[in-house]
Amino acid sequence: MTEHCSPGAVDPAAHDPSTDEWRTYDEFAAGIDTYRLPGADLDGVALRITLDDDTTLTLDFGADAVTWTAAGSYEASGTDPYDAVRVREDVVFVNLPFTSREREALTVVFSTTSHRALAALSHISDEQVEGTPRVTQRFWAGVTDGGTPTGDVPAPSRDLIGKRNVYRYSPHHLYEHVYVSSQRYAWQCLEGVQRGHGDMDLSTVWRFADGLYLFCFREFRIAVASVWLHDLGYQLMTTGIFLGLNGAGESEHSRAGGHIYPLGSVSYPDAQPV
Repeated sequence: MTEHCSPGAVDPAAHDPSTDEWRTYDEFAAGIDTYRLPGADLDGVALRITLDDDTTLTLDFGADAVTWTAAGSYEASGTDPYDAVRVREDVVFVNLPFTSREREALTVVFSTTSHRALAALSHISDEQVEGTPRVTQRFWAGVTDGGTPTGDVPAPSRDLIGKRNVYRYSPHHLYEHVYVSSQRYAWQCLEGVQRGHGDMDLSTVWRFADGLYLFCFREFRIAVASVWLHDLGYQLMTTGIFLGLNGAGESEHSRAGGHIYPLGSVSYPDAQPV
């Protein structure tokens, strides 16, 4: 897999990012799922999840669609397509890129051995508010009906603070992330249509299990948010999705994923980030 990490023969002097317009979501997302783990078939799976605020999620999967109901702090139901990836033998990442609801996506991670679950709801607001990302996200821990829950309850985590990783999503997508606090991360594009661009955006990290972290971000400059499950164990792979507005101003869902290459980390000797 080493060859995927090489930034390639790019002459920095031949590219001046200051002259480039900021890329739209659909421009940079094209092909960003090239190195993603293969999809999983959940046909026939019936999943019942109780979230930490007593909201219940009911998901009945078919070959191409899932019939679902949410009752509690989030009230909704529908039949929608789904995208599932088995990130580990017992851990499934599943996203519902809603067609029954406007500008929303529901992402669920669940384990068939610990019977723990995580849910993230991404929503694009109707109006842009200055200084605030247009896509908002809500998070819940939960348990499935598959058996008695074991292990730690998924929760917000500071474990990634100070870490610096490179993410290779395709031959044309190479990004660097620096996790600077419990609320923000910095990124820059090393290869791709956003080369030379970067920013510091709002982020959220939850620990799901040993080496598995749900990492989510919400950008300021464009209406886009993302949900990723980083496997920082032996596999060093990430699986994710995007929800955002494309260049035409329409809501769009995209799959993403690829390889993780840790560059190192720092620790703070005195005052700690928020």
